[in-house]
Amino acid sequence: MARRLGGDILVADSRQAYQRLHIATNHPPDEYRAQLRYRGIEFADPVSQVASVFDFLREAGSDAPAVVEGGSMLWVDALTEGFDVAGVPPDPARRAELQGLSTGELAAEVRRLDPHARVDFNNPVRLVRAVEILEAVGPPLHAARRRLPPRWPFRRLGLEAPPEVIERRLRVRCREQVERGLLAETQAALDAGVPRAHPVLTGIGYAEALDCLEGRISESELPERMLISNRRYGRRQLAWFKRHPDTTWLPAEPDPVPAILGLLETAA
Repeated sequence: MARRLGGDILVADSRQAYQRLHIATNHPPDEYRAQLRYRGIEFADPVSQVASVFDFLREAGSDAPAVVEGGSMLWVDALTEGFDVAGVPPDPARRAELQGLSTGELAAEVRRLDPHARVDFNNPVRLVRAVEILEAVGPPLHAARRRLPPRWPFRRLGLEAPPEVIERRLRVRCREQVERGLLAETQAALDAGVPRAHPVLTGIGYAEALDCLEGRISESELPERMLISNRRYGRRQLAWFKRHPDTTWLPAEPDPVPAILGLLETAA
């Protein structure tokens, strides 16, 4: 699709933003990257950085046409609906301090800065970001999160398949990720200094791999545990994207690309 349309591929996936961890994040293979420009991948080193939606929007800031693929619901909405995070870039030193606090301490800090803040108080990543924004621009938090018109015209397309097809694809992918060396990659990331609680290591595949490395599950159980997590996330993801009535849904099998190109070329 990107070749036919003469554009880049923009990856809206908060896990593919990271270096070092490629297997469970489903990074594009080298042969694909040799043919096309990919944006939105590998711009953050998880040893010292946590990628934010602000970082993603900066990576996306090009006028070149792009096929956007992914994944992370907030990041897709930020791109297509003009989500503004107040222009507050992460402060690495302050973020490191905040990441040393417990979830309860972070929640208390957010409430101190903005007693009426609406944020997921059980999510430490969201709490850290809320503190960053509040310290930079002041309360109320909701005023810093406003919807602006998107910078680009876009067409929203979705692929759907029967449950048995999705199940088959997920089962194959989980098994192949383990066979490709998921455990070794996870251990190498820890050895390199990626924090155990880093968001990328809480993602599907790595969270289960950590359970395996730390003896809570066996290697033979690993693919099945990953499958269960993927199933659960897939349901959430589908429900999120189904909220958009402007999405054109197409069957994932057989090859959907000819139909997609036909739609886009007709619209053009």
